[in-house]
Amino acid sequence: MLKIAIIGPESTGKSELARALSAHFNSPFVPEYAREYVENLDRKYEFEDICTIAKKQIEQELIYENEFAEKTDFVFFDTELIITKVWFEHCYGIVPDFLTKRLERGFFDFYLLCVPDLPWQADPVRENGDKREFFFDWYKREIEQLGKPYAIIKGENEKRLQNAIKEIQKFVSMPKML
Repeated sequence: MLKIAIIGPESTGKSELARALSAHFNSPFVPEYAREYVENLDRKYEFEDICTIAKKQIEQELIYENEFAEKTDFVFFDTELIITKVWFEHCYGIVPDFLTKRLERGFFDFYLLCVPDLPWQADPVRENGDKREFFFDWYKREIEQLGKPYAIIKGENEKRLQNAIKEIQKFVSMPKML
């Protein structure tokens, strides 16, 4: 089973893309936990809240690392720990060791990095509409530092989905190093 992470700045269609890829490939997807968590807070999030989010993300990964028995070719994750790591660094200037260690394990096989070429859609959880290029570049550097394969995904609606499908098919057909 290939584990594919869909990441990118806010309002780049990650959730919609994860659901559409899941349907196209008839494979499971893991929704973004951070949004659900922050939407249910009755205050501004704090450092410990981001720790809770990161631990839940790791818990979700472990399901597909250790317990998931269903035969499937793919699992799609709507966001992952790189975004959480960047959020820690951006907001607090520090990243907990448990998160860094988990990222270094290299859980994901392939990343789809969404370009901020979709219109910004404000909502109560989103914060950085004016910094999407900045975060895009940061996420790209993080993926490259992990040495993981990735594809940059552009386009609106069906075009974005078709671009992602094409990149996944290209990745799957590449010879793998032993």
